[in-house]
Order: sequence, then C-alpha cells, then structure tokens
Amino acid sequence: MPLNRRKFLTKSAVTGAGVAVAGAVGTPAAHAAEPAKGSRPKKRYALTVMGTTDLHGNIFNWDYFKDAEYSDAQGNAKGLSRVSTLVNQVRAEKGRRNTLLIDAGDTIQGTPLTYYYAKVDPITAEGGPIHPMAAAMNAIGYDAVALGNHEFNYGIETLRKFEDQCHFPLLGANALDAKTLKPAFPPYFIKRFCVPGAPDVKVAVLGLTNPGIAIWDKAYVEGKMVFPGLEEQAAKWVPKLRSMGADVVVVSAHSGSSGTSSYGDQLPYIENSAALVAQQVPGIDAILVGHAHTEIAELLVTNEKTGKKVVLSEPLCYAQRLTLFDFELVFDKGRWSVESVKATVRDSKTVADDPKITKLLKDDHDIVVEYVNQVVGTATAKLTTVEARYKDAPIIDLITKVQEDVVKAALAGTEHAALPVISQASPFSRTSEIPAGDVTIRDLSSLYVYDNTLVAKLMTGAQIKAYLEYSAQYFVQTAADAAVDVDKLTNAGNRPDYNYDYVSGLSYDIDIAQAAGSRIKNLTYDGAALDDAQQFVFAVNNYRANGGGAFPHVAAAQELWSESTEIRTRIAEWVTAKGVLDPKDFASVDWKLTRNGTPVF
Repeated sequence: MPLNRRKFLTKSAVTGAGVAVAGAVGTPAAHAAEPAKGSRPKKRYALTVMGTTDLHGNIFNWDYFKDAEYSDAQGNAKGLSRVSTLVNQVRAEKGRRNTLLIDAGDTIQGTPLTYYYAKVDPITAEGGPIHPMAAAMNAIGYDAVALGNHEFNYGIETLRKFEDQCHFPLLGANALDAKTLKPAFPPYFIKRFCVPGAPDVKVAVLGLTNPGIAIWDKAYVEGKMVFPGLEEQAAKWVPKLRSMGADVVVVSAHSGSSGTSSYGDQLPYIENSAALVAQQVPGIDAILVGHAHTEIAELLVTNEKTGKKVVLSEPLCYAQRLTLFDFELVFDKGRWSVESVKATVRDSKTVADDPKITKLLKDDHDIVVEYVNQVVGTATAKLTTVEARYKDAPIIDLITKVQEDVVKAALAGTEHAALPVISQASPFSRTSEIPAGDVTIRDLSSLYVYDNTLVAKLMTGAQIKAYLEYSAQYFVQTAADAAVDVDKLTNAGNRPDYNYDYVSGLSYDIDIAQAAGSRIKNLTYDGAALDDAQQFVFAVNNYRANGGGAFPHVAAAQELWSESTEIRTRIAEWVTAKGVLDPKDFASVDWKLTRNGTPVF
C-alpha cells in the first residue's frame, strides 16, 4: 500500500539535562508602563503560552469507528487540524514571536490512526513512515510536549522512534532510568524571548508524567524506567530552573488536579497531583494539566509556602480545546517578574480545519479509513452496547469468549491446562454496534477501544468473589421499591465504565438494594456454589492485571501467561476465522441485577 513518506529536519539538540533554544525579538508585545512622575518607565512584556493535552491521535474531526465526521451532544469538534487554525489565530493576534505552544501528553495512542502506524505499518520498520502525529505537530510548530502514560503503550522502541521524528523535545523529569536514576528524557525546555532595550525573557517548561506508568505498562518499563511522584520531582527541578535564570516557569503535567489515584495504595505516588504540585512547590507560575480528560478553563491554587496564586488550566481532550496562558511581565530592579497570569480556553468547533494540515495528512488518513473498513465476517444479528452497563449483553460476551479461547489454547499442554478459564471484560463504549450483515475491523475496533493485551492469572474462588464485590460498587444503591432510572443507576462514586467488569464462566446476581461489599448473591460455578479454594485461570487485560482500577488480588496473583498482541486484534482474528458471527457461539447469561432477590429487568 503506498504511503506518503515525509522528510523532516533534525530536531533541536538535547543538551545536558534539558533543551534550550533562543527565541526571536518580541517587539509587538513589549511596551512601557505609564511612568510615575520623575521616574523612568518600566519595561513590560506580554507572553502567551498555548497548550493542548490528551490528543490521543486525533488529527481530523473524524470518528474512525463510525466512519463519519465526529459529533457529540454538545456539538464539539476535535483534531489537530482545528487546533492548528486556533494556533494560527493566536499567533496573528499576539505575534508569533511572543507565543509558545506546548502539550501535556498522551499523543500516540487512542485512534485506529495511531494503532495503524504503531502495528500495521509501524514507524519502527526500516524505511518506515513518519508518525502522523509527529508530522502534524511539527507542521503546527509545537515547542515541547510532556510524556503521557499512553506514550508507553507500544513499547519504548516505538516511543523512541517517535521522539526521533519530532522537532520538539518530549519532556519527562520524573521518567528516570532505572539503573542510574537520571532522567531518561529531557526534564525541561527553555526558550528565550528577546525584548529590545531589556534582557531576554527566559521561559522554562518542566515536563512531568504519570507515576501510574509503572503499573499500566509494567511489561515495557519494569527494570528500565521508574516514575517517582510529580511533587517530589517538581520540588527538585523548579529551583534549578529558577537558578538558571528562568523568569517564567510553566509545568506541563500529565496528571489531573483531583488529588486522587485509580490504583489505590499500589504506588506511593498520587496519580492526579497537578494541584498538589501547585500547592506544595514554590516558584511555579502556571500548570498545563492533562490526563483527566476534563475541561478546566482556569483554576487558582494557592501555594502554601509563598501564598502566591498558581494558575492551572486543562483543555478538553482530543484537541477539542486550546488553553491560553496570558502572562504580563514587568522589568524592575534588573529582573523580569510575572505581574499577572490569566488562563482561558478556545474552542475547536468555532473554526475550520487548517488546509495545510489537511493536505499534509490526507494520505495517511485515507489509508487508515480503507484499513478499518475491511470486511472480516458476517453477523447474523445486530449487537450493541447500549444496555451493556446494566444488562448482560452478548456483545461483551464476545470479548470474554475470545479471551477464554486464546488463553485455553495458550495453556494447552501445560500444568494448568485442566483448570477452568473464566474471563473479564468491561463495557468500554455506550455506543458500539456490530450491525447484522458485513462486519468490519472498524466495527470490532469500536467494541474494544483500548490497546490492551491479554494476561492469564491464577486466582481462587474467594479472590474472584472479592473481585466481583469490588466491581459491583459501580452501581448506585437502589431501594427495592424505588423507581429505576438507568441513567442514574451506574458510575457510583464517579467510577468510569471501564472500571466495571463482567466475569464470564460463572453465574451470579448483583443485588443493588444492598450496601457495597455485600451485593454478590447466588454465585455459582458449573451449577454449584463457588468453592472459595477452587483455582481458576483468569483471562484479564493487562491494565487490570497490572493493578489498573485497584481491583483486589489480581495484580498480586501468579501470572501464568501473557502476550503482546492486542485484544482488539484477537477479536478480529476470531471473527475472521469463524466467518460468521452468531451469538449462539459466544453469548451467555452470566449475571443480572436484582433488588432483594427480584430481578431489576
């Protein structure tokens, strides 16, 4: 299949611990303050730092799973092509020489586009393509990008190749070499902005990534890299940047602001610690927040040591928004200082695609559209996830059946071959649909939107019951005589859908009239009450196997087998081999919701 091979310039050289480049003259934003009588006017300088985060491979306003323009109930638009237009507008307004463009990570995973150039036509192959995200971000003119946890999903080799193709540094002050404990990526980036008649303004960007990488991508990073906490590393690096003469310090943090962690106490570091960094570490002017996939136009956090307000902003994921930090600096007593910072967001739906980006990436996009629309089988009935959060849906049983079959085949002939295999899966999407008739890779990919791989763990009946009780916390406690509103039945405690698990091969009720921890009833295996001591092979995705979601027992359980092939690929292979996708080959009723023993539905 032909591919547009784009040539690229050598990126800025990495020197020492970080990256430093010289800026151009910033005359349009430099001005003198109104002087007091008998005093010299103070120099002022206006600077704008733009930011995106959690792009997840979205270049165009396109839904590869629906083969159509992206749309949602809020009328949002996404994609770097739209962001490019917004960036061009800001540069025209402020003067390009007075702006900086950064990102807070999760760039090279999340769409069939990124999967294709990691796995189908990989950038790591000899003479392989340039990653579309590198090509787009180079063309837009990003200055620096922090590492996200999903940067590690395809392994370090793919990440390093992507890094090599970028004209900007990938920053990770807390991504350390496991042996030397020195940064494995540049920790920071410094850019100088020239102001006529005054010293340069030096802006430092410190990049911080998520400690959860050590759990979520353990297979790739264990023994190679470690990921200490953001607060700890910010406290180490911010004073260094100030001592190097940084007038402005911006942190690009792939970490939410809530102060919570999805992995419980498995790590001594907080997952979503951006606000804690602002609170605990003096010397920071602004933080670009990522990871949480929420929109925060402006959040002010008071530093507990200085009393200074630190400005945080998180633009909505998938390039739906662009954050602007507008700085006003004043030169007084021989130095520049930040007088004020204000954060706002601009909306991608208000602009059209940048034709430069559209033209540059059209070939890559078209190749992936063709790939995902390949027909791999025929379905005898329509399958959908619309009710999968609260009813046992055959479409989720397809995932568990594929996983069971793969694990059984992998363990054939081993000492564990005779053990029963049970399987876990989550209702990732509320809109996935496999239509009756032709089934495409696109249809199957929409069912499993993450690049998870498969692991087999050894678990006991008692551990499985505890696992199910934890999963059942997803449901809101609902009295037996209360009306049932399915839109308010799930996501208790803000638990996302991907942290609710089906478990196949068993039969059980979830009594939502009961308090969390006492909901699993009538739990049986092969028609008999589950034996606490019985051993099972548990087919589980690598995110869950490594502790994602903090489900009990599974992370510590003995691993019997694992692989690097994506579960999504295994589903496509299974359907291709069958030719016909018939629910009778995989559907089963394993669980139901009840209230005091009476079925809810």
